[in-house]
Amino acid sequence: MNSSSALTRRRFLQAGALTTAAVGAATLCPVELATAGPAKAPRDPFRGLKVGITSYTFNKFSLEEAVAMTKQAGVKYFSIKDVHLPLKSTREQRREARKKIEDAGLTIMGAGVIYFKSNADDIRNVVEYAKNPGVPTIICSPDPDALDTTEKLAKQYDTRIAIHNHGPGDKKYPSPLDVLKLVQHRDSRMGICMDVGHTVRIGQDPVEVMKKCARRLYDFHMKDVTAAEKDGKAAIVGEGVIDIPAVLRTFLQLKWPYHIALEHEADARAPMPGVLQSFAYIRGVLAGLD
Repeated sequence: MNSSSALTRRRFLQAGALTTAAVGAATLCPVELATAGPAKAPRDPFRGLKVGITSYTFNKFSLEEAVAMTKQAGVKYFSIKDVHLPLKSTREQRREARKKIEDAGLTIMGAGVIYFKSNADDIRNVVEYAKNPGVPTIICSPDPDALDTTEKLAKQYDTRIAIHNHGPGDKKYPSPLDVLKLVQHRDSRMGICMDVGHTVRIGQDPVEVMKKCARRLYDFHMKDVTAAEKDGKAAIVGEGVIDIPAVLRTFLQLKWPYHIALEHEADARAPMPGVLQSFAYIRGVLAGLD
């Protein structure tokens, strides 16, 4: 890393820390602090939803930095990308990574997105990659020819598979509905990771898709986009065209128990301002929903 990159990283980490501190300090004024009664358990700003982040958001940073920035963002759920834990890692390295994550008070919810073809040994390695550190869900994009072997190993290792859609340019799974067609009659461990941004970019209503896929929806990538078309770009949540309140209301209605992982893809070298703003928007929306 060159000196300018290091400086930029320090500045954004410091700025994010100051923002977090300022928000916390502004919660109560001195008089309120002096007169407050017994402390009450803080209200969950996410209302029981498992809102967290995918470490791909921090793909220009180390695992240790990604964990620290996740804590700074005020969430506790974490999905790991292979840039932070290589697929060729050893069993011990995988367990060490989990320990770093859990020692920071985070819960690891998934691993991915992982791409693989129909080679049985490669698929087994992917499943063991997740199973060794106790990751419950593999977010992946397998070749369709790999689904039979993937299903077999998912059953053998009792691991959930969540196949990720990638929108207009994805010939295999542009929509979560394309995944649903392929998994709905397979073992119940075979399911979907819905990327809401890519879903909207192919012109689909995310709420309708969520409801159709609900029984097999095992992971969700939260983001926003600038336009509901192929050329839509990544945006801070709340600044794009996706009806985020409708999406969050649907999660509450479904009492959805899996990971809602922010995947902030803009400003990869300085993601924290967008991450903090995205989570602030999500908290604000949830606070206002009936």
